[in-house]
Amino acid sequence: MQEAVRQVRLMGTIITLTIYHTNSEALLVEAEARLRDYEQRFSAHAADSDLMRVNQQAGLQAVPVAADMFELIRIGKKMSLASDGALNIAIGPLMKLWHIGFEDAQVPSQAEIEQALQLIDPRRIQLDGASQTVYLEVAGMELDLGAVAKGYFADLLKSFFVEQGVEAGIINLGGNVLTIGNSPKNPLGTWNIGIQNPEAPRGDLLALAQVRDQSVVTSGIYERKLVVDGQEYHHIFDSRTGYPVANEIASVTIVSDKSIDGELWTTVLFVHSPERALALIEATPGIEALIITKDLQQYPSTGMRDILHYFS
Repeated sequence: MQEAVRQVRLMGTIITLTIYHTNSEALLVEAEARLRDYEQRFSAHAADSDLMRVNQQAGLQAVPVAADMFELIRIGKKMSLASDGALNIAIGPLMKLWHIGFEDAQVPSQAEIEQALQLIDPRRIQLDGASQTVYLEVAGMELDLGAVAKGYFADLLKSFFVEQGVEAGIINLGGNVLTIGNSPKNPLGTWNIGIQNPEAPRGDLLALAQVRDQSVVTSGIYERKLVVDGQEYHHIFDSRTGYPVANEIASVTIVSDKSIDGELWTTVLFVHSPERALALIEATPGIEALIITKDLQQYPSTGMRDILHYFS
């Protein structure tokens, strides 16, 4: 079977899909169509997206949504509550206020931040499984699924590829990588996934994670920044304070079977100290992590040590 590759710019990043299959080109066309559909429906920025329909009806009425969106919101709400807000899918008003990564990014006033904090309580997301509806109880609430969506999309794509008989491939959604089977190019069968040095230019790798049929998700404070009067503000927010997370962590890499778990845990761990974050992972079966601090100290979980290859 020949390797087939498709690259497209979507979701604010470069997406690369690589699969091995006799009908690979047709599968990649369908995969791209699905990604474009996900981008349109799940967008927190497009006024006509399905997610924005939910946000626009906040405080007014419940909105029926498709099964995949209902499931992702359900997962996101569950983790938002379990993590005590370390991950928060109701954070939309705060994200829109700062808008880091966009041309109109700003440092809001404290009064504006306090106002936004009143609108980001995930307990006020009402889900009705019978009618498959979502209702935001307070006008001005907004869901933002950016912290979980790419992992969810990657898992959906992998399921599609596997159902079609793809036995090997790699889904790269820009910092979110999900592998299928063994790598045909490596005698050992592992896929070598680069881990960015958070204090170096893009593409300068610190290590490789060697995985089979698993996901590697990295999130770092270097990805999007706003600089005002010499002060840097990154895009990973603490929903308790309304400001970007302020601690020692520069990046978190998660290795897991499902990509959505990687997305969830990279966000959850960021609000903790490196030691606390590592302890949480050690107590969680099936999840491995590499936590890197701003001064490049590394905190690998026990299982992560076995799959890391460092550059000398």
